[in-house]
Amino acid sequence: MTAPRQRAARPFEEIVAEHGALVMRVCRALVGPVDAADAWSETFLSALQAYPRLPAGSNIRGWLVTIAHRKAIDQLRGAARRPEPARELPEVAVPEPASADDDELRAALDALPPKQRGAVIYRYLAELSYAEVGELLGSNATAARRSAADGIASLRKRLSKGTS
Repeated sequence: MTAPRQRAARPFEEIVAEHGALVMRVCRALVGPVDAADAWSETFLSALQAYPRLPAGSNIRGWLVTIAHRKAIDQLRGAARRPEPARELPEVAVPEPASADDDELRAALDALPPKQRGAVIYRYLAELSYAEVGELLGSNATAARRSAADGIASLRKRLSKGTS
C-alpha cells in the first residue's frame, strides 16, 4: 500500500501576503476597526495550524474568509459576555458590628502575642489558608497552624475565666 501523496504546498508566508489585506477588510467589516487586528491574527493562527491538512486545489481565499468569519463571531460572542464597567457604583449598606461581647473579645485578642493574634485573625476572620497566614506572618504553614492553635487556646482560657 502506498502512502498518500503530499501536495507541494506554497509557503504559508505567500498565502498571508496574498490574502492578508482581504482578510483584514473582512475582519474590519465584521468586528470594527478596534478589534480587527485581533480577529486577523486569530484567523491566520488557525489557518497556519490547519494549512498542512488543506486539500490540494482548495479555494484558499474562501477558506480564509470562512475562518475570519468564525473568528469574528467568536470575538463578538466574547464581547457580549464581558461585563461592562458601571457608570456609578451603588451605595452598599455595611452592617454595624455588634458590640455586646466585642469589647471582651477585643481585649482578649489584644492580649495575645502578635503572631498568635495575627494567626487567629487571618485564619478565622479572613479565612486564609495556613500557608497564606504563614506568608503574612513571615513564617510557614506549620508555624502559622501552631500560632493559631495556641492563640485559640489562650482565647478560650481567657474568655472562660470571664464567664465563670
